[in-house]
Amino acid sequence: MSNSLITKTKTKTRDSFFSTIVNISPKLLMTILILPVLGGLLGVILPAFGWLPALDKTQFNLQGFEQLMQTPGIAQMIGLSFFTSIVSGLLAFIITLLLIATYFDSPWLARIQRLLGPILVIPHAAAAIAIAFLITPSGMIARLLSPWITGWQSPIDWLLPHDPYGISIIMGLTLKELPFLLLMTLSAIAQPALNIKLRAQYRLALSLGYYPMTAFFKAVLPNIYPLMRLPILAILAYASASVEMPLILGPNTPPTLAVAIMNWFHDVDLSLRIKASAGALLQLLITVAVLITWWILEKLTLAITCKSLSNGQRQYGDILWAKVISIFTVLLISSIALALLGMVFWSFAGYWQFPLALPEQWVLLHWKSALIQVQTPIINSLSIGLVSTSVAVILTLLTLEFEKQNGAQLSNYSSLIIYLPLMIPSIAFLFGLVWLQEALHSKTTFINVALAHLLFVLPYVFLSLATSYRKLDPRYAQVAASLGASPLKIFLQVSLPQLLMPILMASALGLAISFSQYLPTILVGGGRLNTVTTEAVSLANGASRRTSAVYALIQMLLPAIAFSMIWLVSTRQNKQRAQQMKTEVTL
Repeated sequence: MSNSLITKTKTKTRDSFFSTIVNISPKLLMTILILPVLGGLLGVILPAFGWLPALDKTQFNLQGFEQLMQTPGIAQMIGLSFFTSIVSGLLAFIITLLLIATYFDSPWLARIQRLLGPILVIPHAAAAIAIAFLITPSGMIARLLSPWITGWQSPIDWLLPHDPYGISIIMGLTLKELPFLLLMTLSAIAQPALNIKLRAQYRLALSLGYYPMTAFFKAVLPNIYPLMRLPILAILAYASASVEMPLILGPNTPPTLAVAIMNWFHDVDLSLRIKASAGALLQLLITVAVLITWWILEKLTLAITCKSLSNGQRQYGDILWAKVISIFTVLLISSIALALLGMVFWSFAGYWQFPLALPEQWVLLHWKSALIQVQTPIINSLSIGLVSTSVAVILTLLTLEFEKQNGAQLSNYSSLIIYLPLMIPSIAFLFGLVWLQEALHSKTTFINVALAHLLFVLPYVFLSLATSYRKLDPRYAQVAASLGASPLKIFLQVSLPQLLMPILMASALGLAISFSQYLPTILVGGGRLNTVTTEAVSLANGASRRTSAVYALIQMLLPAIAFSMIWLVSTRQNKQRAQQMKTEVTL
């Protein structure tokens, strides 16, 4: 057989294999998302109703729910979970709207976006630790105001953090949800066709005498709210079952239901797993109740404000509101900066007596001791993050290539499945995954944890890459195909080079999401695989404030390094393009 014939055969085989992989990628992606979630839910439902063969429980009953309802403080746990999630989501939504309405036609909106953007990748645990350093009785706020305003010479005993009303949790969740909701909304507005339409309607409203904020709420908001709904529901679902924020900022007697469930699951008394499973189903009902409450609020708001859209009123105190929001924006950004600065101070602080605003001694001792102990958690975090992110990026690219080759996007049903792990409380199905893992006698801890991370990384990676891939100019691929290029060659040499920056950005985002995963790591890993996040959370309530600050900063540095590398690559590319354009103009 001639060499040319062998080469053609190999090429045909590669193309056939690539086509097969592309065709099965959407099904594989759906399977990876559906099976663990539904299997996990099944693994929670059965023990919740008394079926747990590992404990010789093989008869269905309601004993787990009876134990759950008899738990002291269960009503407070339910109320705290519901109240903190709905209030934090509502505050994040209102602040997002007010910021966009105030700065919609101003360059300050892009600046605020750049300032709040980095907060998006700060893990929840690190954000909670930073906020705790800000609001504790000896925190940065008290130090800056003492003694010259407050007269305090020693820390006073106030409720924050760990207050019984969940105010600390609401503050933490709001500050963490706000950047996500703001950036998702601005991304929706940035769609070319929609952006042109919104700008035209906004300018028309201004030309008719409407004040800027009123013009936004009457002409722009009705068009963009449907695009905000899914991100809002995602943050509500997360907030209702969050563990890291309540564990670090919330009360302990009683805690939120999600924290209590985790404690029951880890108790040495294995019979409490039945109670924990019943609690996980109750947590799912709480999340559903939160989402239904939001839907009701939507309907009520629409009924109340519907007539105001066409009543002809040109302003609703716009000037006063604009001043208030401007002051609030400065306070918001200053508070975030102060929280991060306080965490840096504590990581280097030696002796630091209250009410001094700065440490009296600066030491490296805490960093030196932490860096010795944190090497294994860092390696674990990087390994798990790289595996889960790589699989997510490859699966996403192949699925989007399937869309391009077939000329149709995924169905609404498939798109909904992609976000399934974000909409269902993780605590409601992760326990089931652990139960299934134990039933199957799976000992591959690393693979189990990486797959658990993949469930949460994949939706974000898909969301990040889908828009860029779908906007690719099809003419490049058509020209390559007309020249005889195979689908594999077009994918590798035409499509992927154009998507270098979006792929790198999606990879950095995936790594950031993986680095921040606490509950999947601690549950699926069974405490056998420590990461920087699990160490930071475990140290937040029991260790030295200085050690906690170091671990939180290390947790923040991991995604920051990833995004910094993306920025360097982007800067280098832009310089090369500018140099090429300059050379072409010269020639």
